[in-house]
Amino acid sequence: MSTTVAQTTVRRAPRTPGAKVSRALSNGLLVTKRNLLTLTRVPTVFIFELVQPIMFVLLFRFIYANNIANLPPGLDYVQFLMPGIFVQNAIFGATTTAIGLAEDMKNGIIDRFRSLPMARSAVLIGRTTFDLAKNMILVAIVLVIGYLVGFRFQNGFVNAVLMIVLVMAVGFTFSWISACIGLALKQVEAVQAASFTWIFPVVFVSSAFVPVVGMAPFLQVIARNNPVTHWCNLARYLAVGFPAITDPVTHMPIDTFEGLVVKSVLWIVGLLLIFVPLAIRLYRRLT
Repeated sequence: MSTTVAQTTVRRAPRTPGAKVSRALSNGLLVTKRNLLTLTRVPTVFIFELVQPIMFVLLFRFIYANNIANLPPGLDYVQFLMPGIFVQNAIFGATTTAIGLAEDMKNGIIDRFRSLPMARSAVLIGRTTFDLAKNMILVAIVLVIGYLVGFRFQNGFVNAVLMIVLVMAVGFTFSWISACIGLALKQVEAVQAASFTWIFPVVFVSSAFVPVVGMAPFLQVIARNNPVTHWCNLARYLAVGFPAITDPVTHMPIDTFEGLVVKSVLWIVGLLLIFVPLAIRLYRRLT
């Protein structure tokens, strides 16, 4: 009498750091693909997200432009405005990370992901990568709108590309901040309210739409140390050149290019070091 023993293959979790990173990235790309498919099946969501930045461009360009004072000498408002719009668009677009995670939790999708043998960080990597890709499309469309209303890059092709890279990095960073909000609050309605409650003052108390020098004195202190101001000023330098970072009162540069690069990179890296581990920790603690 013979006995046949069936052997089963057991998947073991990766043990080395390299294997863990590789698994997380691989799983994250699969989640990104899933989110992209979801977007193609419900295109109205993307269309409504596109309406908001276009409204901001048209609102500030044609309604407020002639009432904005204290611009850098020789700089049209549209040239001042559009780099700030790009940064603002990336930050606002990042709020969909929190809303998307909250909706997935509401529909039970996150529970399904958690039951699968996949890296815990994959869901977050997939969601933030998807939102990064979506923001690239939105920025490209807003760039076309900007050219239609008079904006032009004036500091060379390489610097124009670097400005877009900066904007994408800002959006990616805020996606991780947004992920923490979504995982902490969980409810879609609460996430929507909370996201814009804190993002509006962060963006508007900065140089995104108007020069800092025209603000109330106590707000100038906040705005000058706001990371959004550093990102907008660097984006303006990359897009327009030196005149974009000239103080309209003293006619002196408000910062150096090197200083803006260092401050912008430090803020991005610092925020990622805080919120990426925090988001993963919040995801692991979901019940």
